[in-house]
Amino acid sequence: MLKPLLSTLVLVLASPVLAEPDAAKGETSFRKCKSCHSIVAPDGTEVQKGGKTGPNLWGIVGNPVASNPDFKYGDGILAAKAKGAVWDEAQLTAYLQDPNAWVKQASGDEGASSKMTFKLPKAEEAADIAAYLATIK
Repeated sequence: MLKPLLSTLVLVLASPVLAEPDAAKGETSFRKCKSCHSIVAPDGTEVQKGGKTGPNLWGIVGNPVASNPDFKYGDGILAAKAKGAVWDEAQLTAYLQDPNAWVKQASGDEGASSKMTFKLPKAEEAADIAAYLATIK
């Protein structure tokens, strides 16, 4: 009885623990996103100046995927939208780590791909940026 309990305790203690996402760190890390993305409020206030290759990320968390009417999305992300995908912090974190894998999973199409090729392989950094974007409303 004690041996299984000790084995479980050892596994739990040996597992890596990710820190809670940090929006302040995410704001700093967002500089990696600015070459393609900006954050501009509906009234035109620029929260983050950036490129226009990607969509404006104002209020992205809580909105359906591919919901910016001023941006031409690719077929893969539009297929994810058709399946009802909504951006939350977990979805954004996964997308930022591997956009193509996320689009394939969310669209249900193994042949689908994302127009975004940039990846943030570190889960913590991706989560921090998602937490930052969740503060922008």
